Amino acid sequence: MKGKQGQWQHLYKVLSKPGPYSDEDWVPGVETVNALESSKILVIGAGGLGCEILKNLALSGFKDIHVIDMDTIDISNLNRQFLFRQADIGKPKAEVAAAFVEKRVKGVKITPFVGKIQDKDEDYYMQFKIVICGLDSIEARRWINSTLIGMVDPEDPESLKPLIDGGTEGFKGQARVILPTLSSCIECQLDMHAPRPAVPLCTIATIPRQPQHCIEWAHQIAWQEKRKDDSFDSDDMEHISWVYNAALQRAQHFHIHGVTFQMTQGVVKNIIPAIASTNAVIAASTTSEVLKIATSCNPYLENYMMYAGEEGVYTYTFEAEKKPDCPVCGNLARKMTVNADMTLGDFIDSLGERAEAQLKKPSLRTEEKTLYQRFPPQLEEHTRPNLRLKLRELLEDGEEVAVSDPAYTIDFRYRLNFQ
Repeated sequence: MKGKQGQWQHLYKVLSKPGPYSDEDWVPGVETVNALESSKILVIGAGGLGCEILKNLALSGFKDIHVIDMDTIDISNLNRQFLFRQADIGKPKAEVAAAFVEKRVKGVKITPFVGKIQDKDEDYYMQFKIVICGLDSIEARRWINSTLIGMVDPEDPESLKPLIDGGTEGFKGQARVILPTLSSCIECQLDMHAPRPAVPLCTIATIPRQPQHCIEWAHQIAWQEKRKDDSFDSDDMEHISWVYNAALQRAQHFHIHGVTFQMTQGVVKNIIPAIASTNAVIAASTTSEVLKIATSCNPYLENYMMYAGEEGVYTYTFEAEKKPDCPVCGNLARKMTVNADMTLGDFIDSLGERAEAQLKKPSLRTEEKTLYQRFPPQLEEHTRPNLRLKLRELLEDGEEVAVSDPAYTIDFRYRLNFQ
């Protein structure tokens, strides 16, 4: 195409002629190129996966990119988060990544925001054409998933914002395309992401055997004893440092070696190990989906791709089904089988371990009454006696309960069936 030369010439060739899988009605050429360059894209996360995604988007012809990340650069990031250098340690990831890519890829504008995704409202997310995630947190994925679904107005097609999600764990990874309200969402697929196995509290409290046990003790027990009036924030370095020092003292008392600050961050924040090559593969896959959706040059992923790189390169693609009882995109309460003789307190604890729930600080209510409410303190004190009662004393078999969690903006509906 005339006037479209230099670093973009190969890209424009792809967008200027139909391919073997492009739709028969697709019209390649100037309009398609303009659609690409005018698309405003949001990248959530500027870590190992996010750095790769930012670079790929810029080199794929996107000119208006925004990035959100709340973290600062740590020395441990430098082995795989290639946009950062030693001199950047302590600086915000979003700002450094944006400046680095802008400097290397001329004509691209990247707007950083240092903070949490929860800091932005629906008007902010409405401005983007596509949202792409490179997160290491299931909780954050669930939040943005429910937010984008809640934004959809059936009368306004522009309110539907495709969510492209990538994730890695060691040599494994996944990429998926989510069309809010139309396709299977992250909550539908939640049981694919099993919660972290719980360490028995008795082991943590009495005879720790591993450095991780000492860290969990400092996080779960010592913090409640020493700083119960402070709400723990896993992103506050002072809080992490306190847990690290408490864990180190306990480890020394029991002659356990291996407690480090980095391990403390990993245990408390449930950080998943990352490998640069896996990040590159998944970032390439997710960026390809953004390109296909923005230009309609080829059919997009339908809708889940898993990658395994332990012994060679293996990928498998399948369609994850939309569940009618999904708490976020469905219209039915999800069925949950429980022991009727379980206490309400034990049931609430189990919600953190159940693959289909994974809720850390749940409060429960029915249509008629509040079973347990964590906030405000007066209501917590009023409903606390219910924690000792059995479920059969509080609920009818098959009754529906609404579960809320401060990490999410929605209520999760479950229908409890007694065993």
